[in-house]
Amino acid sequence: MVQSLNTKVDLVIGATSHAGLPEYGKIMIGDKGFEFYNERDARKFIQIPWEEVDYVIASIMFKGKWIPRYAIKTKRNGTYTFSSKDAKRVLRAIREYVDENHMVQSLSFFDVVKRSMRSMLKRS
Repeated sequence: MVQSLNTKVDLVIGATSHAGLPEYGKIMIGDKGFEFYNERDARKFIQIPWEEVDYVIASIMFKGKWIPRYAIKTKRNGTYTFSSKDAKRVLRAIREYVDENHMVQSLSFFDVVKRSMRSMLKRS
């Protein structure tokens, strides 16, 4: 069994990890870090201490009415993407431990298209 980082747990919620193939499990947010545990295989887990979190990136749609997924960008190990039923509740719990300036909104589809058009025009 895996030893948890947290001594105090604020939130446990069902979630999906999008690292490669989707894996279903539980997210645990506590005083020491962010943890994801797979439902079926106890060996598949992700533990991210709060000191390691660089940015939390949320994909926001319909002016904040729906958050389909969010990502945690770490300082050394890359980006981990997750989705859960109540993403707003998860992000509010994360906000207790991560600075608000490090919680950002991802680019929308139109922003990505606009950037690519500008870069194509600059090259010409």
